[in-house]
Amino acid sequence: MTLNDRQEQIIDELRTTGKVDVETLVTRFGVTAQTIRRDLGELCARGLASRVHGGAKRFFSTSSIRYEERRASNNAEKEKIGQIAASLIPDDCSVILNIGTTTEQVAHALTAHRGLMVISNNMNVIHILRDVALKELVIVGGGVRQSDGAVIGDEAVEFISRYKVDYAVIGASSIDVDGSILDFDCREVAVSRAILRNARTRILVADHTKFERSAPVRICDVSELDYVVFDSPPPDAFLERANSGGTQILTKSVTDE
Repeated sequence: MTLNDRQEQIIDELRTTGKVDVETLVTRFGVTAQTIRRDLGELCARGLASRVHGGAKRFFSTSSIRYEERRASNNAEKEKIGQIAASLIPDDCSVILNIGTTTEQVAHALTAHRGLMVISNNMNVIHILRDVALKELVIVGGGVRQSDGAVIGDEAVEFISRYKVDYAVIGASSIDVDGSILDFDCREVAVSRAILRNARTRILVADHTKFERSAPVRICDVSELDYVVFDSPPPDAFLERANSGGTQILTKSVTDE
């Protein structure tokens, strides 16, 4: 079903201002509030907008943001997260990191470690660690997604299944307050699930903006993780879910205490 002219104009307005309200649209188009609410309902149902009180806002998803822009976003917070996560990982162990700008910060923080075996499906992580004195550096085999350097697909899942590592560090595109850890690409999610299945200790790294985004594909529940590292305290509902599942939430490093 295609959008009508009015809905197209509403989308244009959302792209420009980020938010629209029912009353303004009623005046602009000379239609009833019920008609505008129906338009907004259809746009939201199709993932083109998100409802807010009195109107709608632009649907914001990491799938529409270029990888380089995501890397620059909240960089200081991500660097802190990387340092905290790296502090959980000892020398002389095996670790696997997936795609993501925050997992790349973990890789940077691991450059001072000794005796690590590192596996990754993230070409950027491989580049970060290629000149570091590691025990071994392994790149996951499979097709490369050129937009961000992720190795994904069935071949990557099968490759990861050959290993059992001490630590897994994953990122995600979205987190729901009910404890759901989410992403957009089913192929990427399959890789993340394989990583979690084949690790003894599971760590999620994410900044606070992940609670502001929506993604449709479930990676896992927070209770399936050992640690979640944030840059700031998460919403209370998420914290309660994590506590009930025995998952530790970390928001500051030992040196900050």
